[in-house]
Amino acid sequence: MARIIAVANQKGGVGKTTTAVNLAASLAAAERRTLLIDLDPQANSSSAFGVDKAQLQHHIYHALIDGTPLEACLVQTELPALQLVPTTTDLAGAEVELVTAVAREQRLASAIAQIAADYEFILIDCPPSLGLLTLNALTAADTVLVPLQCEFYALEGMSHLLATIELIKTHLNPRLALEGIVLTMYDKRNKLSFQVESEVTEYFGRLVFDTRIPRNVRLSESPSFGKPALLYDVTAVGTRAYLDLASELIERQGHDLTPDLQRGAA
Repeated sequence: MARIIAVANQKGGVGKTTTAVNLAASLAAAERRTLLIDLDPQANSSSAFGVDKAQLQHHIYHALIDGTPLEACLVQTELPALQLVPTTTDLAGAEVELVTAVAREQRLASAIAQIAADYEFILIDCPPSLGLLTLNALTAADTVLVPLQCEFYALEGMSHLLATIELIKTHLNPRLALEGIVLTMYDKRNKLSFQVESEVTEYFGRLVFDTRIPRNVRLSESPSFGKPALLYDVTAVGTRAYLDLASELIERQGHDLTPDLQRGAA
């Protein structure tokens, strides 16, 4: 079965979608069968792969609200090992419609269960909030990957996210764990980046990925061309960083980081 990873942070602008898109592409480049689910109503992950949203017959909204099989929502990307479940801004309405829905927190988990055996990794790009869409992602996921921007305010939201993970574990998804924290928008010339790196590493230990994602113009440019960074400029430092992150994620499989999670959540 696939390892289902929710890419989540309730703070916007931390590189969450950039991480979801480029990590998924990098896993696929490593010949790992990968699925990326765009669960953010902004639909930026879908745009990053050049999806024509006006031509979509089915997307993640239909899977959550109408019970449409995820298989009917799949879009093949330019990378043979990577498929995408896209979305449109219609997904914003799902937050309201799910409020009165039966088994509202389990909708995504039930949809993924039908196709999970076809993949090695399933990444879910969550919205920058802790509403019902993110709740569905955390209920469906095995782990949570947290992109953390190297600035002070980004640290403040971590305690809320960790508390939410613990609540989900207690009430909805006992297998949920923290996959790790990846530091984004890292600038080695900036003293603040070192300070954030030091604090996060001291507190979370091995849960912090060794790979640092730098500020990089190519990472910012690639979505406007409808491509992940490795199909836009494979030589860019940002591209190489996500390839390194994918390698690190693959190497981590099977390692027990539970003591670090317990320390971080304490």
